[in-house]
Amino acid sequence: MDTKLLTSNLVLFSSILLTLFAFSYGQNCSTHQFTNNNLFSTCNPLPVLNSFLHWTYHPDNHTVDLAYRHGGVTESSWVAWALNPDGRGMVGCQSLIAFRNSSGQIHAYTSPITSYNTALTEGALSFGVPRISAEFVGSEMIIFATLELPSNRTSFTQVWQNGGVSGQVLQVHQTSGDNIRSVGTVDFASGQTSAGAGGGISASARQRRRNIHGVLNAVSWGVLMPMGAIFARYLKVFKSANPAWFYLHAGCQTVAYAVGVAGWGTGLKLGSDSVGIRFDTHRNIGITLFCLGTLQVFALLLRPKPDHKFRLYWNIYHHVTGYTVIILSIINVFEGFDALNGQKNWKRAYIGVIIFLGAIAVLLEAITWFIVIRRKKTSVSDKYPHGNGTNGYASRSHDQTA
Repeated sequence: MDTKLLTSNLVLFSSILLTLFAFSYGQNCSTHQFTNNNLFSTCNPLPVLNSFLHWTYHPDNHTVDLAYRHGGVTESSWVAWALNPDGRGMVGCQSLIAFRNSSGQIHAYTSPITSYNTALTEGALSFGVPRISAEFVGSEMIIFATLELPSNRTSFTQVWQNGGVSGQVLQVHQTSGDNIRSVGTVDFASGQTSAGAGGGISASARQRRRNIHGVLNAVSWGVLMPMGAIFARYLKVFKSANPAWFYLHAGCQTVAYAVGVAGWGTGLKLGSDSVGIRFDTHRNIGITLFCLGTLQVFALLLRPKPDHKFRLYWNIYHHVTGYTVIILSIINVFEGFDALNGQKNWKRAYIGVIIFLGAIAVLLEAITWFIVIRRKKTSVSDKYPHGNGTNGYASRSHDQTA
């Protein structure tokens, strides 16, 4: 068995998975196709609330054509995107609002916010908005507008938000979590956005780090780890697969651990750069997985020989720890999807992968039991070639008496 070839194939497979995930994540912004075929020169993912801002700046007349996309919402939700020309928070925002009204139509309008007790009532903004419209596609509300920017400025505080609708009344948005972190800056001329009202880390850079973290961990802990367990449990029943199953198992788990450690490291970096943003369950499970995965690596180095008296205890430890890692990995991948603010498409895709691996495991489990039972019957037949138990003995006794 060429172990180098197996390892190379596993690395290639992992690279393909990573590339597919990364390419698909990128499609959320720059290659998004609008139903009205609108094209924009710039697109930036906003750091929270599953939102994206597309725009084209026209310096000759100082206007901006834009599209604001807010995903993970229902038809009974309202969404808003706003510029604050004079401040850094909610008060003073010049807002674009969209929701589905009681007649079933998507209604888009402008609303200036003068206090925290706003009802988001319709009104003119401090700058011109000659065009505004909206549409609801899938689970995404999209606002289209043209803005006449205030003179001699292209950089502003931006705020985006969503909430529920009851009848024709727009309800107050949540006042915790990502709903109070949905503020940043945008420069329409340079094409840059930043998280936080005072600037800071680029929103696109932050989103890119989150995507990298999610891809690394979904592929490693969430896909390669279960695949490695499948190799170990089901291939070794085939005599012709020995010792190939071991090298496949060890190679797959080693690649998964290496990629997973990289994903864990990006998670630590994200946490240190995101003061005040906490996903405690996701974080704690991630730390637990890293510790258990590291123990498994060291356990491999200390693996007793098959006939050693401690091999049984090592096997029990290895299996219990391994299956615990797989269960926690799958749980934490879904925790990660929730932290990415409603990435429903990726959650569905991952569910499809898990169902596929589960179906393969069920099929191989049935084949394994069939082979094991058949071997036991063959073994019994070889041991008692003239029958079994009392019948065989009685037959021989009868022949001797005769």
